[in-house]
Formats: sequence, C-alpha cells, structure tokens
Amino acid sequence: KVNVEVDKDKIIEQIYNRFFKENSPSQEDFLRTCSKKAFSLHLHTGLELEIKSELKKESDVSAIDIFGVNLKNLLLQPYLGQKAVMGIDPGVRTGCKVAVIDKNGAFMEDTVIYPHAPKNDLAGTAHTIKTLVEKYSVDHIAIGNGTFGRETLQIVKQTLSHFKLNKVSPMLVNEDGASIYSASDIAREEFPDQDLTVRGAISIARRFQDPLAELVKIDPKSIGVGQYQHDVNQIKLKKSLGTVVENCVNFVGVDLNTASYSLLSFISGIGPALAKSIVKKRSQLGGFKVREELLEVTKFSKKVFEQSAGFLRIYSGENPLDQTSI
Repeated sequence: KVNVEVDKDKIIEQIYNRFFKENSPSQEDFLRTCSKKAFSLHLHTGLELEIKSELKKESDVSAIDIFGVNLKNLLLQPYLGQKAVMGIDPGVRTGCKVAVIDKNGAFMEDTVIYPHAPKNDLAGTAHTIKTLVEKYSVDHIAIGNGTFGRETLQIVKQTLSHFKLNKVSPMLVNEDGASIYSASDIAREEFPDQDLTVRGAISIARRFQDPLAELVKIDPKSIGVGQYQHDVNQIKLKKSLGTVVENCVNFVGVDLNTASYSLLSFISGIGPALAKSIVKKRSQLGGFKVREELLEVTKFSKKVFEQSAGFLRIYSGENPLDQTSI
C-alpha cells in the first residue's frame, strides 16, 4: 500500500481559518466539526489520489527512460559477424540442448548432451562437441547463463582444450527471453518442426552472432530491461521501447546476409511481407554479394531500394561501399 501522510490537525486548522473564522464564536465547535469532516471524508481522499497519481506518472517516465537505455545497450552489443556458432541451452535432468547455426544464421543441426548428473556422460559430450565443431567449422560456442550455465561452460572449455580446438571460443550468453521466443509465433513460423528447447538453443546461438537481429523478435519486456516493467503505463512503455528498437536498427544498419525477417521489417521502406521475400531470395542465392541483387526480390522496387539501401550492409561482398551507409 502507498499512503500520503500529512499533518491532519494543521490542514483542518487552515480549512477553519479560511472559511469559518469570521462566523459567530457560538458556532465554533460545530464549524470545527464541519472542517474535520470536510477533510476526512472528501479532501484527504481526493488529495491522496491526486498526489499518488502525479508521483506515479513521474516514476513511470523515469522507469521507462531506464528501460529504454538498458534496451539500447542490449541491442547495440558488438556484432560478431558471419561466423558459425554452436548454441547450448543448459539443462540438468533433461540434458543440454545443442544447436548449430551457419555463418548466415541458418539452422544446421541439433542434438542433446548429458554432461551433468544423473548421467554424467562426459565422454559422449566431448565426442558430440568435437564432431559438430569439425563438421560445421564452428568458431564460437554460446552457452545460456541459466541454471548450470557455468558448469557447462567449464566442461566445454575442458573438451576444447583436450582436443586442442583452441580456435573455438566458448562464452556465457544472457538467455533472458529465449524461452519466450521459443514459444512465440515467430519461432513456430521459423522452425515448425523443432521442439521448444531446440528453438531456445538456436536463439542463444543467434543472439551471440547478431544480438540486434535476434532480440527484436522478443517483446522488450521479456528480455530483462528493467524492474517492475509490468507496473508502469503499458501503452507508453510499448511506444517508447518500440521507438528504441527502430532507432537502433536504423542507426547501425543490418547485415543483409544474417538479419532475420523480423529485423529487416524495421528497416525504412520494408515491411514484414517484403522482409520474408528478402530472406527467401537470400537462401536461393546463398547470400547477397551486392546490394543491387535486392532488385531481383519480388516487389522490391527502385523506390524501396532508395529508402532502404543505406541501412542494409553486405560484409565481405564485391563492393566495399556496401559495408557503409553510402
């Protein structure tokens, strides 16, 4: 409960002096009683609601600003680039879910390892990690920072050291919102045949590869951007965080060869339908080499190209200017 505490006697005295002091002394007791009732039955309740409402508005604005700053810092984490990544969603009894994505963020393979009790299958875990790393030329291993995350990281490090796979670097990744994503419509659309836990591992790998591309798929309230986000004004929060996402996406631009359709849809001139067409064309081409190849995408007109090209990047392409906003 939140209450506004005031000097009750002082306010009642002020009411009496303002409205009743000039009256006859014989009516003083009656009028003082009226002053007390006016305050306790009407003024106090109304004032308390008004003050609480004003304070709530101020705190909402402050909290939403903090959410916005935290979200911006999350979205603008350093971009890894076109590297193959293995994502591991740690688990104990049900095992750790493993998913591998290629340099363009496409899902390649999934499996389950059981490095922890009760199975403690360290030999099987080591063999699986080694096989997948060599098969897909994995550069990085992203491990969710949830339960048994650190223990899993330690086992992975020992495995890589044992097989002298020193070029592969393992790292803990913030997994906030991965479970929300895995049960979302976007995840079901992207991976209709995969289990929820596998989608979670894919999300962990992708958010390490390209944080911005993956995190825009998740409701900002679900990725740990602040406290009490469900208590603030939801309309203002949604609008503010939506603006932050748009600003971040168009501020840094996106990698045309790794960006999800969710991310591409935030780009100026491109909506969800066109974004899906771009991803489909990218799969057919095996990745874009120059920006002009976008004009081969269905409904991607010269006008759309004019609006969006400056925000789309192609790294290691044919034209070095495609890495810039030029």
